Amino acid sequence: MTNSDVDREIDIEQEYVAGLYARVDAMREEAAARLVAARRADGDREAVAVRQAEVARLDAVERGLCFGRLDLHDGWRVYIGRLSLFRDEGDEPLLVDWRAPVAQAFYTATATAPQGVRRRRRITTRGRVVVALNDELLNPDGAGDDGLVGEAALLAAVTAERTGRMHDIVTTLQAEQDRIIRHESSGVLVVQGGPGTGKTAVALHRVAYLLYTRPHLRTRGVLVVGPSRIFLDYIGQVLPGLGESSVVTATIADLWPGVEVSRVDPPGIAELKGEVVMAERLRAAVRSRVRLPVDPGDSVEVEFEQQVLRLDPRTCDRAVRQARRTSLPHNQARLVFQREIVDVLAERLIQAMEAVVFTDAGEAIDGGSPDGRLTEADLRALAAAGVVIGDDDPDGPRSLLDGIDRAGLRYSLLADTGVQAALDGLWPPLTPQRVVSDLLGERDDGWSAADVPLLDEAAALIGHGTDRPAFGHVVVDEAQELSEMAWRMLMRRCPTRSMTIVGDLAQTGNPAGASSWDHVLRPHVRDRWQLARLTVNYRTPAEIMAATTDLLATHHPGTPPPRSVRSTGEPPWRIGTTPADLPTVIADLAAAHTDGQLAIIAPSVHIESLATALSLITPPNLTDKVVLITPDQAKGLEFDSVLIADPATILGAAPLGHNDLYVAMTRATRQLGIVHLGRPPAELSAMRELKP
Repeated sequence: MTNSDVDREIDIEQEYVAGLYARVDAMREEAAARLVAARRADGDREAVAVRQAEVARLDAVERGLCFGRLDLHDGWRVYIGRLSLFRDEGDEPLLVDWRAPVAQAFYTATATAPQGVRRRRRITTRGRVVVALNDELLNPDGAGDDGLVGEAALLAAVTAERTGRMHDIVTTLQAEQDRIIRHESSGVLVVQGGPGTGKTAVALHRVAYLLYTRPHLRTRGVLVVGPSRIFLDYIGQVLPGLGESSVVTATIADLWPGVEVSRVDPPGIAELKGEVVMAERLRAAVRSRVRLPVDPGDSVEVEFEQQVLRLDPRTCDRAVRQARRTSLPHNQARLVFQREIVDVLAERLIQAMEAVVFTDAGEAIDGGSPDGRLTEADLRALAAAGVVIGDDDPDGPRSLLDGIDRAGLRYSLLADTGVQAALDGLWPPLTPQRVVSDLLGERDDGWSAADVPLLDEAAALIGHGTDRPAFGHVVVDEAQELSEMAWRMLMRRCPTRSMTIVGDLAQTGNPAGASSWDHVLRPHVRDRWQLARLTVNYRTPAEIMAATTDLLATHHPGTPPPRSVRSTGEPPWRIGTTPADLPTVIADLAAAHTDGQLAIIAPSVHIESLATALSLITPPNLTDKVVLITPDQAKGLEFDSVLIADPATILGAAPLGHNDLYVAMTRATRQLGIVHLGRPPAELSAMRELKP
């Protein structure tokens, strides 16, 4: 098209887009009025929450309301955007939600499989103004069809300067990503993909799609679990930008409120704590806290109102078996145990009271009937003495205590401090913190991240915190980092086992993390999980991925890297220095950097000295132009350029240090530099060397 043709088409689209915004403005005013009315209606919280969500959704679609158009061979024209808009009920839509079935062709139609599409138009707006159009004619000959949809828009998005916050990719989704987003799995869907394949974006867009197609999830709730608060801040605006602001985000540690993670376990200890055998060890530890007399001659003395009652081993054992037969957690089963024991104690007291009755003169009346109840002779004597007794069986021997008296006696026994102390000695109440600290032998030195799943396991065993929220769907990002115990913790939050799990086994850094999806999932869902793969790297240039070849070949032989869609012509480089000069060299390189956002990724042993040399804060503000982070903090993030300090220490700091280095090397969209101490690690020796 000529420039004048383009201008004319932009004017046409501008008029249409302006009409869409006018409709949204009207809907926003109506929603605001309904919100005011709901707030005035006696504070109906549920109605107010619904109206607030409606207003928030309409506010969220302001940016990029309409971003596409499909011209179909049958003459229909469909505009694609962030929500569906209608002029009036029953009319054809003015705008189709990107999650609707008819919109799928916008992401998946190609020249070889046009799906009825003649032309796909991408509409770029700035604010409410249309600033550019990009048309693709889907010719039947398929010339130049390389599998990428909207290549120009895609490359513009992936090469744009990073801001420290992830944005949605709803305008540039590719076919393999869209297929996963719309996957109809009702169980567990595992999305395996290498660096830069868009795993996180796919998972978040899948959440938006599921909330659109399965409305019941809005009431059951959706949880997104990430590896760190830094990561969750990074992705925090994606779902609101898609009109979904009610999703809960958390780290594993966040799922157990009230515990502050204040220390880091050595890799070996973290690995041991993450193994599933810890669940059985905790179960055994809880059961062992029930301590009963063993020898037949042993008994437990219970003092009550100056009387000493004795519990023999057989009675205690019977009460324990009755309590455990309920399958209740420890603290709840303890109440059953107490009830059984108190019933025995109360019956003994009642029998003693009814077996011997004393007159006011202190004379003992007949010992009662053989069953321990008062005979007719006893009753006549008591009546003559003016004693009133229960009348529950007028035709036979009657009890001295009626039902109310018996209940009162049981209550008195339970409330008695001496009785309670004796019962606690047999079956004590427990807290998760006490169970875990006793098992680990750790005292007063805080909790580690690996302790949190243990605390949750202990809580489940003893019945502490049984009001923990459950969710209708759970998304786990960087899922390869979860230990077996963390998976148990997570499964308790998702009874339906409806999950989207995204990760890359070649990036596992946690020594207790996953090496096989089947290994960590089968104990919980058997074969109710499916694997989907992302194979195209949209973020990392081919030159950087080539630099990881030796690293992958050495530690993950046979694992192909994802295919990069672009090259930058800027090969990665390395430079050597000494430990003493490392902060200065890094600071000089950072000062010389002017092209976009720079991340300096260093092992934790260098963070303090580098932060001082560069005047950087830790943990970082991800929107700063230069940020300093560890490889663990870098998971899931991306930057324009990356500078790695001391790769040898990253390699040797943990059993899976090679995966941490792989993560660090694949965060950049443009440039990668490495500063090593002395000779470089063998896996990096082929990289281009710069001379100081």
